[in-house]
Amino acid sequence: MGDFTSASALEEMRRFGSVEAVHGNMDEPALRAGLPAWLVVEAENLRIGLVHDGGPAAGRPGRLAAAFPGCELVAYGHSHMPEVTRAGTTWIVNPGSPTNRRRAPRHSLAVVRQGQPELVYLD
Repeated sequence: MGDFTSASALEEMRRFGSVEAVHGNMDEPALRAGLPAWLVVEAENLRIGLVHDGGPAAGRPGRLAAAFPGCELVAYGHSHMPEVTRAGTTWIVNPGSPTNRRRAPRHSLAVVRQGQPELVYLD
């Protein structure tokens, strides 16, 4: 969900498998130009909305669910603060970060199993 910083980092990830991505605020200009700001993908029978910056914390879950109608899950990043919450029937997920936790208490990522997201803490 953005902040690959360079096209080479994204390409390295793609060597491991399919990667759907949106651009982040830290991405180099060429990478930003080549990636959308938001995207809807389908995986494992889920419609998933992707965006880098979820906007202000106040009202975020409802705002993201409304921005991606028909999505069962909306994933965002930017703040690095892990979150799994519901807005109506839509899961709102911020995986945090496995590399740069910033203000988050721990390094984390998110996995989705059978439509159910969960945070995984790495330390």
